Amino acid sequence: MISMEMLGKIRRMYFRDKLSLHQIAKRTGLSRNTIRKWVRAPEATQPAYPRCAAFNKLSPFHQTLEQALKADSFRAKHNRRSAKALFEQIKAEGYDGGYSQLTAFIRAWRGEQGKSLRAFVPLTFALG
Repeated sequence: MISMEMLGKIRRMYFRDKLSLHQIAKRTGLSRNTIRKWVRAPEATQPAYPRCAAFNKLSPFHQTLEQALKADSFRAKHNRRSAKALFEQIKAEGYDGGYSQLTAFIRAWRGEQGKSLRAFVPLTFALG
């Protein structure tokens, strides 16, 4: 990710110091394509950064949902609560948001849990 400071350095080297793209790439460690992109961009352009997670209607229920999902992860797959069942549970607790927000949260949570379960088991065999 390129910072505004680095963007300023690139523009200074190109426009004021009259360095070539190749020389700037050597000094900064960035690719020539990246440098070309930011030199050609209008001056008011800022690099786009990913947005921070904002507070939404589901935020107060994150703890409840995480506990329910963690408890369900130890159950057999056919005994786990569905997203609809979890939606009805938090709706009874006062949630007035949408179902799609809940499913997006569940999908993200399950994706994070799946990453932590991956393990590498080296295979060793006797010679011969």
